[in-house]
Amino acid sequence: MSSASDIAEECAVRVVDAEKVAVVSAALPDGDTIGELAQVFGLLSDPGRLRVITALLEGGEMCVCDIAAACGNSESAVSHALRLLRANRVVRVRRAGRMAYYRLDDSHVRMLLDLALAHIGHGEDAE
Repeated sequence: MSSASDIAEECAVRVVDAEKVAVVSAALPDGDTIGELAQVFGLLSDPGRLRVITALLEGGEMCVCDIAAACGNSESAVSHALRLLRANRVVRVRRAGRMAYYRLDDSHVRMLLDLALAHIGHGEDAE
């Protein structure tokens, strides 16, 4: 027997709008792009990495020590998160002598995070 949630996910009448399907299919990103997008969202799905990104969003350019102190994480955990984020072009590094300073790679990362935070805030306002 089907539950109500199963029924809601099925078409009541099986009719395909071929024109709409063709337009949507043509607009969908290719498989490689979808894979890269999934990878970025995967990076953002980890609370530790998200804390690091949020710290950089608020603090601008920061060294590992400062990020770790702000996030309440170990320097080792922050360094590991930064390596992954840097490899995926989410953050960039500037070296000054023996110090390394990290910042968000570009405004797109900032916009993505700002939109996600606004989305969460919007949900809280609705309650």
